[in-house]
Amino acid sequence: MKTTASAARFVFFISIWLAIANWSKEDLPIGVAASVLAVLISLSLLPPTTIRPRLAPLVRLNLRFLSSSILAGVDVARRALLPRLDLNPGFVAVPFTLPPGVTRNTFLIYSSLQPGTLPTSAEGDTLQVHGLDILQPIAASIEADEDLFEKALGHE
Repeated sequence: MKTTASAARFVFFISIWLAIANWSKEDLPIGVAASVLAVLISLSLLPPTTIRPRLAPLVRLNLRFLSSSILAGVDVARRALLPRLDLNPGFVAVPFTLPPGVTRNTFLIYSSLQPGTLPTSAEGDTLQVHGLDILQPIAASIEADEDLFEKALGHE
């Protein structure tokens, strides 16, 4: 696993180097050295994980993300353009099952892209989410996203 990850990262970094150096043979030794160093640093900062992406759940996750983004964006725009404020802001505590680490952080980034809600802290088994309208089913939406996210990454 670590060998595969190292090789893939090396290919990625050397490709970037070659693109920057305009495929110059003279710069190849420096590029190889820089790429090896980048691989070592990346492996220490972001160790390889056992992610087995599954196509069908990944497609569903992307479709859900797209449709939710459009609907939430329209809702936020509607609220912004109304002459009266139609807001009920606050925080919602959502049960959270992802363990701390790269997967959890990736999910938090994913969920922070949704208009109208923003994860603010993830401590233990609870995720605090700020929402523009806490009367909306924020917790149910985050839980459904998390479940689909786990299935898409093969973490069931």
